[in-house]
Order: sequence, then C-alpha cells, then structure tokens
Amino acid sequence: MYKTRILVEGTVVAALALVLSFIPTTIGSSFTISLGMIPLTLFALRRGLKPALMAAFIWGILHFPASQVVYLSVVQVLIEYPIAFTFAGFAGLYAKKVQKALSERDMGSVRRNIVFGTFIGTGARFFWHFIAGVVFWGSYALWGMNPWIFSLVMNGVSGLATAVVTAIVAVVVAEKAPQLYLPKDRHLIQKQSH
Repeated sequence: MYKTRILVEGTVVAALALVLSFIPTTIGSSFTISLGMIPLTLFALRRGLKPALMAAFIWGILHFPASQVVYLSVVQVLIEYPIAFTFAGFAGLYAKKVQKALSERDMGSVRRNIVFGTFIGTGARFFWHFIAGVVFWGSYALWGMNPWIFSLVMNGVSGLATAVVTAIVAVVVAEKAPQLYLPKDRHLIQKQSH
C-alpha cells in the first residue's frame, strides 16, 4: 500500500511537471526555465531519493507520448530525456535533512538544505543537457561559437535560472505549508533508509 501510494504520487507529480513544461518560458532559441522542476523537487524533498528518481524518470518518458521530443539521434534522445530527467531526482538526497530541520523548527537549515537539494537535482539534470549540447547540438552553435562554450552558456544559464526559481518556490512552500515536506507516513522513509 505504501509503495503504491508513492508510485501514484510520483506519477501525478511527473504528469504535473510535464504539463508545466507546456508553459512558454523560452527566451531566444535556447534559454528556458524548466517549471516542471518545481513539483519534481518538492516531491524529491518530500519522498527521498528512490521515489524522486522514479518520478523524474517517468517525467522524462512522458515527453514521448506528449510529442515533446526533439530528435537528432537515438543516443541524443536517450541522454536528453530518460537520463537527464532521471538525474533531476537527485534533489531527493536532501529529503531527510529538510524533514529533520523542519521537525526541529530550524528554518535556516531548512532553507539551506532546500537550496542545496534544488541545485543538486537541477545541476545533475542540466549536466546531461550540457553533454548533449556539446556532442549533438554543437554544429548549431550561434556565430560558429565553440560547442563547449555554447553549451555551457546556454545550459548553464537555463539550469541556473531554473534552480533559482525552483529554490525560491520550494523555500516559500516550506515557510507557508511545511506539511507538504512531511508526509504522514514519513516514519516509513526513515525505516527504509536504515
């Protein structure tokens, strides 16, 4: 029952993340803020690493039936969707720290761990977009720019903007509705980690 509840919750979060990606946030040809990172990060900090990786993987896979895949090659698609999106779940590494700080009412630690978790998850995801940008999108670099620099700038700015927006929302949620990070069955999360 517990695992089913988390699977359903994670799948709903993945679908919400995909829906949020339909909101236009692209500036120019490559700068974007990925709003789907907001619910994914909240879920990761609520449920932990394994459920977060699962939800993030589902988010990546949902791009296929939603016809949201930009295809250059099979390897590029695998890197940019199942792999990159799954890595967003690494925000879940900070779930226990956030929950512990909330239970101790240490809001400074809560904020710090939310920001760390957000930047870890977003950074891990955008690392793979950066690699794909160098390997597969380099020939499309503006003004004949070096592919490494082009990908670093485009994915770096997008990743940083995404992380900042996500962290701000996640911190506000912790301050206004901290119970969203503290599921009633969280004692089971603690047991699973031992």
